[in-house]
Amino acid sequence: MTAVLGRPLVVAAALLLSGCGVNAPSMHAAPVDCAVHRCVALTFDDGPTPYTDRLLDVLAGAGAKATFFMIGNKVAADPDGAKRVADAGMEIGNHTWEHPNMTTIGAQYVPDQLVKANAAIAAATGQAPVLWRPAGGLTNDAVNAVAADIGLAAILWDVIPFDWINDSDIAATRHLLMTQIKPGSVVLLHDTHSSTVDLVGQFIPVLKANGYHLVTVSQLLGSRAPGSVYGGRENGPPAAPAEALHDIATDQIPSLPATPSPTPMPNFPITDIPGANSGGPTNGV
Repeated sequence: MTAVLGRPLVVAAALLLSGCGVNAPSMHAAPVDCAVHRCVALTFDDGPTPYTDRLLDVLAGAGAKATFFMIGNKVAADPDGAKRVADAGMEIGNHTWEHPNMTTIGAQYVPDQLVKANAAIAAATGQAPVLWRPAGGLTNDAVNAVAADIGLAAILWDVIPFDWINDSDIAATRHLLMTQIKPGSVVLLHDTHSSTVDLVGQFIPVLKANGYHLVTVSQLLGSRAPGSVYGGRENGPPAAPAEALHDIATDQIPSLPATPSPTPMPNFPITDIPGANSGGPTNGV
């Protein structure tokens, strides 16, 4: 795969978006120095979904901010859902147009996966992302060069609680959060699962009891250079000293709705790339 295919198109699209006055979002959380104070960035992939609004309610009730990496074709199908996320003061990142493995698709398909997603998000929210997350965390130098032309920095994670695997076992996901989160962590979650919303609602009080500020990726990491890849705390800014999370009393944990968790929302099938799939156990359908 080469990095040059499609780059004139990429540059033109990036200039078009910048000329329309769409920029990185301005977050409204109280200033916090994440090199001094304990911060964590919760991130949610694959939306918008039917569960996103309830997640926004949970975050708003806790005064928390987060970053949503949205799939472009889902935003195009539900622009109002994406706008509600932006209007809530959350950060929105690009999670490609159709969620393919960006390292195995043809190089000719890479630019459109990023440009079309950015355009859909900008059209829905008035804000063009400056961050992107590759599906499965899979990227390489050629893909990163295309992202650099568009003005996108890649954000991966250092905490992965496998919420999509542990959908029916919140306790397992919670255990991973308890044992993995440290100051400066970027946490990979998905707003495709109602159970993840339940988990977040119950876990935010734990983070707050441990002195954590829940911030966006950009608040946590500051401006990232286009084409760069953040993979964990080892290449992020200094963070407050680490200390193991302590749990809180059960009566301080909000109760869950007395309803079963609805079926997770799958990603849409890929239509623009022959032979590709959007990932997940259902192959996007």
